[in-house]
Amino acid sequence: MNVVITVDPRDGKRRETELTETDESRLEVIAGQTSPAAQWLAARGRLGRAELLDAIAASLESRRVDLVAAAEAETGLSHARLDGELTRAALQFRMFGEVLRDGAYVEATIDHAADTPLGPGPDLRRMLVPLGPVAVFGASNFPFAFSVAGGDTAAALAAGCPTVLKAHPSHPLTSHASAAAIESAVRDLGGPEGVVATVYGEQAGRSLVRHPAIRAAALTGSVNAARAIQTAIDERPDPIPLYAELSSVNPIVVLPDAAAARGDQIAEGLFGSFTNSGGQLCTKPGLAFIPSDPGGDRLVEALRARVDASGGTVLLNERIRDAYESRATEFERAGARVSARPTVEPGAGFTVAPALLEVGLAGLTAEIADECFGPLLIVVRYDDAADLDAALATVPPSLTGSLHRGPGDDADVVRGLVDVLAARAGRIVFDGYPTGVRVSWAQHHGGPWPSTNAVHTSVGATSIRRFLRPLAWQDAPAWVLPEELRDEYTAISRRVDGRLQAAVE
Repeated sequence: MNVVITVDPRDGKRRETELTETDESRLEVIAGQTSPAAQWLAARGRLGRAELLDAIAASLESRRVDLVAAAEAETGLSHARLDGELTRAALQFRMFGEVLRDGAYVEATIDHAADTPLGPGPDLRRMLVPLGPVAVFGASNFPFAFSVAGGDTAAALAAGCPTVLKAHPSHPLTSHASAAAIESAVRDLGGPEGVVATVYGEQAGRSLVRHPAIRAAALTGSVNAARAIQTAIDERPDPIPLYAELSSVNPIVVLPDAAAARGDQIAEGLFGSFTNSGGQLCTKPGLAFIPSDPGGDRLVEALRARVDASGGTVLLNERIRDAYESRATEFERAGARVSARPTVEPGAGFTVAPALLEVGLAGLTAEIADECFGPLLIVVRYDDAADLDAALATVPPSLTGSLHRGPGDDADVVRGLVDVLAARAGRIVFDGYPTGVRVSWAQHHGGPWPSTNAVHTSVGATSIRRFLRPLAWQDAPAWVLPEELRDEYTAISRRVDGRLQAAVE
């Protein structure tokens, strides 16, 4: 078996771990464990699974020191960033516990037998049920919140789906330690093997999504990774859904009055948004449309000063470092000029310099309006806000679109830009920055292709919907029905004979 390697991006040193890549025989064992695991999750019911999710959150937090230290050594991200991310991971598990206790997510609907214009109608009862075992592919840039202990895992377990996790090669030891924390919580509640399992290696990932036990897959990663996974899925005799969050440029538009009134404040927020965490965030702004007027000039100059005064930043791995440098060169060849880039001494690890590039609106091409994963921002200068609608059509659809406006900016222009952004993004941010995705009931983290390949969100309460399917019972005896569909059950909100009925405590 191949030994799993870990690399410290701060110095580039590679070292062997005690982990080995998962072979076909081990994968068969894991797949065989998912059926009794699903039965155990189902037997616990909504409230029992909520207890499990709370226990997982507590287990992760109890191992905070070791988990954060492992992630620092494998990602080069700061202690503060990772500590906060672990808190977010625990929060996601607890939030889904509340989703389960609320129960409305099952969309319980009852139509009693009745006479209809078409004749006697049968008794119908419908709700959402678990889809089945889920494969989750961990992300490189979030070793906790979008990886083994991430939101996809929390949502799948909440739905009642056993979860098989493909560890990301950039942080295998962090993945292993996170899985151990989750497995410990399962064992403490008497759960079987297979509620959560982890596989290692690229081949194991392909074999995983081809296995008939797996009923859905979730990925946060690149377009190329999604295509490779989809190719493996297409080899199955039965298709399964792949929910993938992929590439996003996340344009920001600054209107003239906003630039004039608070240009320095916007420059500070924009600088942090595209450089924090090495610019390795799916919501990092890649394009900023700034007016070619005195207010815009001051804003851009403030941005230049911050970039020039910054230092190098460590990227997650060698592949990301090389892609960052290659993409920056491509942008320059396509006509974007370097506006600011500090000199950074090359080190042994994967350190790069942040970069601010600039181009006029007329020079914005599809080659320039593309994602660059890392601390790079392209400023697009424009003369007339009326020209922005057409320019934004050049930008690929994204997870977010942001708009900074002032009281003097034309309301019709603002409405027009909002309409354009709404057609091309999953979240519109007003007078703020897209980084920092709140974990909440109303959050939507998704968008049109190529930002995602689905209409669902991967963050927030409704992300559980990816791992559920509708099932209807017709003229079923009461004792066969789930408790949520029995007449006397009132603990959750339901739609009964077309009317929404609130839960009764």
